[in-house]
Amino acid sequence: MSPTFPASLRAALLLGLLPLAACGNLSRLSEIGSAPAMAPIENPGMAEGLRNISMPMPARQAPIPESNSLWQPGSRTFLRDQRAAGVGDLVTVLVQITDRAALENTTERSRNNNESLGIGRLLGIQTRLPGGNSDLIDATSGSGSTGSGSIKRTESVTLRVAATVVQQLPNGNLVVAGRQQVRVNHELRELQVSGVIRSQDIASDNTVRHDRLAEARIAYGGRGTVSDVQTPRYGQQFLDVILPF
Repeated sequence: MSPTFPASLRAALLLGLLPLAACGNLSRLSEIGSAPAMAPIENPGMAEGLRNISMPMPARQAPIPESNSLWQPGSRTFLRDQRAAGVGDLVTVLVQITDRAALENTTERSRNNNESLGIGRLLGIQTRLPGGNSDLIDATSGSGSTGSGSIKRTESVTLRVAATVVQQLPNGNLVVAGRQQVRVNHELRELQVSGVIRSQDIASDNTVRHDRLAEARIAYGGRGTVSDVQTPRYGQQFLDVILPF
């Protein structure tokens, strides 16, 4: 039986949802008949929600200069290194996620109990019992349960995105952040990646694997006509939260 709400309650819910829907739909209304607008190129270090990272750092040691030596303290090679090393440098992050998880449990339990108590001769009382039965107590019980569960999940994401070094930590680690947008027809796909990497993990071709990122944050999603169809309406999401059944 579907729930029924008083007309006053329905009107109040509708009026409460209108501002929420208007806030998120004004930009969508402006995009009717055109593809979603792409974000302008901006400084990744000034992106909303990005802040400097504070992590435990070892004590800094001043390099000791060596006399009569071609090797400079702190240098990694005699030749110029093209890999990212400071704020503003670019590094390509290779995202290759292939997760497979399989979990299966089977449980089975059974138990049978039999209890019987009888008195053969007790001052002739047994002859006065109905039917002359000497079995005073006879109980039988049994229980059984069977359970099974199975979980299978497969995820695969393979992407490349160029990120910018936005901060250099005192121990030499680099904080990187990058965003990539791709628009095909009226669907906009966006990839965001950020995290902390070691300069030693950057390959000679200036790439770093995503599993080398500490505190990695990787997001891949989109918006557009296809995403709108796949997203539940605001009213449906609201009712899914408040309805107890």
